[in-house]
Amino acid sequence: MIKSIMTFRIIPAKSKEQTRLRVCAYVRVSTQMAAQGESFDQQITHYTNRFEADPAVDFMGVFSDYGLTGTTVKRPGFQAMMDQARAGKIDVIYTKAISRFARNTQAMLESIRELRTLNVAVRFEKEQIDTRTGDGELMLTVLSSFAQEESENISQNVRWSIQRKFQKGLVVLNTERFFGYEKVEGILKPIPEEAEVIKSIYDAYLEGQGTHRIAKNLNEAGVPTISGKPWRESSILYLLENEKYKGDLLQQKTYTPGVRKGKRKNQGEVEAYLMEDHHEPIVSKDMWQAVQEERLRRKRNHQMNKRYPASGKLHCSKCGGTLRRRIWNKGKPYETIVWQCSTYIQQGKSACEGTTVKDEALPNLDFNHQWIVEEANTNGENHYRYTRKE
Repeated sequence: MIKSIMTFRIIPAKSKEQTRLRVCAYVRVSTQMAAQGESFDQQITHYTNRFEADPAVDFMGVFSDYGLTGTTVKRPGFQAMMDQARAGKIDVIYTKAISRFARNTQAMLESIRELRTLNVAVRFEKEQIDTRTGDGELMLTVLSSFAQEESENISQNVRWSIQRKFQKGLVVLNTERFFGYEKVEGILKPIPEEAEVIKSIYDAYLEGQGTHRIAKNLNEAGVPTISGKPWRESSILYLLENEKYKGDLLQQKTYTPGVRKGKRKNQGEVEAYLMEDHHEPIVSKDMWQAVQEERLRRKRNHQMNKRYPASGKLHCSKCGGTLRRRIWNKGKPYETIVWQCSTYIQQGKSACEGTTVKDEALPNLDFNHQWIVEEANTNGENHYRYTRKE
């Protein structure tokens, strides 16, 4: 029996191809001051030169936000970078410092944790932190708290600076132009054709027209607004209550309680500053005051109307809008109280054909509930059906 001779050969292992990291950088400055602009450009140049010359990485570019605060993640450049990370196109993000990435602790940690689930590391060069290391998140929590505190201090300083300007009588008016006025060398100057519109609005209101009717008339007459959008009740109300049209200037009508808190209407929480006879008026002080008194009178009447049991309880079957209490032929022998569709009142027949029911015709309904009013006409007589709204 011939024995076979065993032979063997070594099969070399396949060489592993070195995985190239996909690297990007994030750059942000919060103001558009010249010094920060220079830093912004320098950072972009630094990261571009650094990674484009590195053969071990694939450089995915620099994502940046210029003149945007770090207290929110709603930044175009930041969100574009996050989208690329979610798409699996980034492995490592480099940024100069924690404060450049975000200045809010919660926003910072939420973003970092999401990136970690995507296997994306963030490296903060100033603090020498890599988020994929064991102590990375602990260090981030501590350091980003300092960044948030710094941001709050900056915000407080800005608010203090503005308030000091108010106290010194200096004008802080960012708007260069609003309806009726334009700012010329820091002074508010009336725009003649728009000033005439303002006067006509005040006259119409004192003659008894409501804000809806005034807005409708202006739209039908083709009178343009600043924004190019149609006139609305809210825009008419703004013109009627704005003290600038009588030549005065009230500053600090709004205030910001703190970082990440939006502006709020100043209702006595902070000081306000009234500068009387600050600029040329469009309406007299007497007319402006008469309008304020008329506004208050109508507001009281509206509140009284709300006391009626049916207020807010009746709904049009055609559009779902509430029926509003109205008085037809007020003060005349044939005065009639009706409940009419609010959509029809505000927007006309093109929006809803409307539902109208006389107050005296309302049945004894339980107004602890909402009711849908359906109107029908049979042989010239109106009939109504009331269905409880669930």
